[in-house]
Amino acid sequence: MELDQIDFQILRLLNENSRIQWKDLGEKIHMTGQAVGNRIRKLEESGVIKAYSLIVDEMKLGLMFTAFVIIHMKTANHDLFIRFIKERNEVVEAHRISGKGCYHLKVIVKSQDQLNLFLNKLLEHGNYSLNLSIQEIKQQNPLTATIQ
Repeated sequence: MELDQIDFQILRLLNENSRIQWKDLGEKIHMTGQAVGNRIRKLEESGVIKAYSLIVDEMKLGLMFTAFVIIHMKTANHDLFIRFIKERNEVVEAHRISGKGCYHLKVIVKSQDQLNLFLNKLLEHGNYSLNLSIQEIKQQNPLTATIQ
C-alpha cells in the first residue's frame, strides 16, 4: 500500500491520541469521519497500523527501578537467552546491538531484591553492565519522530 500525505496526517494524529473519534480527526484534516474511517481500516488491513497501545506511568504504579542492562554473551548460541528474556515480565524491551555488548535490555522492577534476582539468573547467559535510570527525561513513540 502506498501512503499519501493524508495517510501520514491520520497516522500522526492517531499517534497523538489513538482514541480520537473519526469525526474529530476528520475535522482536523478537512475530511468526513466516514472517509477517515475508511482510510484507517485500509491502514489496518494492509498492516501499516499493527496495534493501538497504552503508555503507563510506571512510577504511579509503584514500579520503582528502571534499569538498562548490556549483555555480553558467553556463547554464540543465543537461543536459550532469547527464550529467557521473552519469558521475563520485568524485561520490557530487548534489542540485539552492535558495538560493546550483544544485547541491550530495559528492565523494570519493583525492588532492589527483584533486580538482584533477575541479574543472578542473567549471569547464566553472560556477563552484564548495569545502569539505573534516575529520571526519565523523554519518552516518545518512534512514529512521532518519523511522521511529520
